Parts: sequence; C-alpha cells; structure tokens
Amino acid sequence: MRVVIAEDSAILRDGIAQLLRLRDVEVAAAVSDAEALLAAVAEHAPDVAVVDIRLPPDQSDEGVRAALQLRREHPGLGVLLFSQYVETVHAARLLTEPAGFGYLLKERVVDIGEFVAALERVAAGGTALDPEVVAQLFGASRRATALDSLTPREREVLALMAEGRTNHTIATALTVSERAVEKHVANIFTKLDLPPSETGHRRVLAVLRYLEGTRA
Repeated sequence: MRVVIAEDSAILRDGIAQLLRLRDVEVAAAVSDAEALLAAVAEHAPDVAVVDIRLPPDQSDEGVRAALQLRREHPGLGVLLFSQYVETVHAARLLTEPAGFGYLLKERVVDIGEFVAALERVAAGGTALDPEVVAQLFGASRRATALDSLTPREREVLALMAEGRTNHTIATALTVSERAVEKHVANIFTKLDLPPSETGHRRVLAVLRYLEGTRA
C-alpha cells in the first residue's frame, strides 16, 4: 500500500509517516500544503491519500477542496480525511462517491493498527468513518426519508456499517449473533430499496443513503 500524507504540522506529519513505515506501509510523500499534495499524488500514484482538512495558506478548507479535486482527477484513489474537526458539508460532498473514502478524528485514533486497517479498507474501496462523524452527520438534519422506517436496532447496524465494520465486528459490538446482524442488514437493504445487483455494492449504497439522509 502506497500512501501520500498532507499535514501542516511537521511533528504530526513525520510521526504518521514513521509509524506507517514501521508497519511496512510505503509512504511515497509527506507534504504540508494542498498544492504539494496534488503534485505528490500526480507523481507517485498512491493507493490512498491521508489529508488534513485545514491546510496552508488559509487554514480553512484547502485540504478538503484538494481531496475533492483528487477524487475528480484520480478515479480509484482512496482518500482518508484526518482532522480534529467534523465538517459535515464537505464529508457529504465527498460521499457522493462513497467507495474509497474515510474520515477519522485525530484525537480519537489511539491504535496505529486500527489506523492502518482503516487505510487498507479505504485503499481497497471501502469506507472508514469515525462514530463521532457519523453521529454529527446523523444529527445534521430532520428530513423525513426512507431511513425513518428503520428500527432503532437497524439504525445501529447501519451506523456501524458506515464505520466500515463487517457483520462479524458488528455482531461483537452489539453482543448479538452474526445471523441476527445478517437479518438486520437484509431488512435495511429492503427498506432502502436496494435489490441485489451485479456490482455487489449494496453495502456502500446503504451507507450513502444513510449519510445523504443525515445531510443538513
């Protein structure tokens, strides 16, 4: 897995790079601003880019705007937003193409193994969303959608799906059987009108519906 990092804090940037290299992850470039990020991705063709939302010169939304540009110019590139802020509008824009997208909060990542696993999911076309990000997206709107037909347990399962969890890890988190989770997932697909398809992306589409339904 080849990674490009965009982080304005030199200490954090170098720290992430060193920790990833210790886990045998190839860090192709570690840069401090959006312009350098765009150039590094074009040069190194990474599997995934780790991007802080707020980058120089304005420290506002340069990182996420660069991420949006990368998604347009490099289809298939995984993007993992890594920030201390929850930006629901920007996350929603990136999630119009949910495959290969992640959003983690810096202060809540306490295990480098979990961070690497999230990177691997995103690089492989999956999702990795912090529960706090999901919660804020969920609370951002009161619009009535097909999500209203979900039971509280089905909402819990879908929220965990949005974090990139497998059925097995969802079952562990909720202390239920994996078979029960499979039943909840099937009900979610039915209620969100997601019939079986050749692409097999119903899980990603369900997460997208969930996040679209919580958009402000």
